[in-house]
Amino acid sequence: MKKEELLEQIKLAMKAHDKARVSILRQVNQAVKQVEVDERRDATEADITKAVKKLQKVTAEELDGLRKAGAESHAERIQELSTQANVLSQLLPRQLEGADLEKLADSLIAELGATSKRDMGKIMGALTKATNGNFDKPAAAAYVGSKLS
Repeated sequence: MKKEELLEQIKLAMKAHDKARVSILRQVNQAVKQVEVDERRDATEADITKAVKKLQKVTAEELDGLRKAGAESHAERIQELSTQANVLSQLLPRQLEGADLEKLADSLIAELGATSKRDMGKIMGALTKATNGNFDKPAAAAYVGSKLS
């Protein structure tokens, strides 16, 4: 996602009076602005994706903590965080998974000549580089581990 697209989504959410979405998009925008100020450069698509992933991680951790605590008194906050997690997942590029992930993993195993579990780090690194980190990591680790002896 480009910065212009992010700003456009903020405008659309404001016109639709979707306060939750506006709030989340503004948080992403603020994180992007912080990168621009700190590093004195324009934000790239990778910066925006990184900001979204960071917010998604924080949201997931807080949501998980509230659910584990069984905090029924925080039902409203749990609902709010669930909505936030849903919006953030929509902002990220589609993750590579299933047959597409297995096909890419197989080609990287063949390309790198990986044969043992010691080569797993190389394969996972190559997967990360090939997909910019947009893949189902646990599923990939399980699949690659099953292919290597």
